[in-house]
Amino acid sequence: MEHGHGHGRAMTAEEVRAMLEPSAWDERYGGEELVWSGFPNPQLVAQVDELTPGAALDVGAGEGADAVWLARRGWAVTAVDFSQMALKRIAEHAAEAGVEITTEQADVRTWTPPAGVFQLVNSQFMHQPAEVFAPLVARLADAVAPDGHLLVVGHHPKDLEEPEIGRPPVGDMLFTAEEIAAQLDPSTWEIVAAETRPRQLIGLDGEPVTGHDAVLHARRRS
Repeated sequence: MEHGHGHGRAMTAEEVRAMLEPSAWDERYGGEELVWSGFPNPQLVAQVDELTPGAALDVGAGEGADAVWLARRGWAVTAVDFSQMALKRIAEHAAEAGVEITTEQADVRTWTPPAGVFQLVNSQFMHQPAEVFAPLVARLADAVAPDGHLLVVGHHPKDLEEPEIGRPPVGDMLFTAEEIAAQLDPSTWEIVAAETRPRQLIGLDGEPVTGHDAVLHARRRS
């Protein structure tokens, strides 16, 4: 179960924006403890478990739990993150799991992945200001091969209504699945899911609280 932002308080908007730079994540991943749970994101498991493995791009890959889960199921995974320490952790976790993962250091805010080559492009909780996020989603969509899948998951703006979740006051960095779906040309994309899904979290007070994931899953038409 996901915890809130820890230390009994939510991050401020200023702290969140400071975390948009690689140096902040190098510092965060530089310790000995896991930053995240070590388990794959539940919406990835829900949407991808039955898909036929192929080439997968995991962007904002963090410590690599999603990448390792995919690789264990036969996906040829390229994990991308702008933090060198994140990539080090991914390599370590891949070695522990006995799987191969290709890592690439890139800032996805400006990086353009190769077009039309991935059967899956996975983006989990990679929040950016709206003016950065919309063109980023367009570039990620372009990377999907015909009959391939785009999965974009993030915190829904509804979470701002529940203080105990501890989301910082950065509404411009949250999104709905419908907003992402609206970016995709319906002649090119089939929307598999565009939903708001509740998920049990641990709040800032240590008690269970319901959060909401925005889940966009689309398949590129052949």
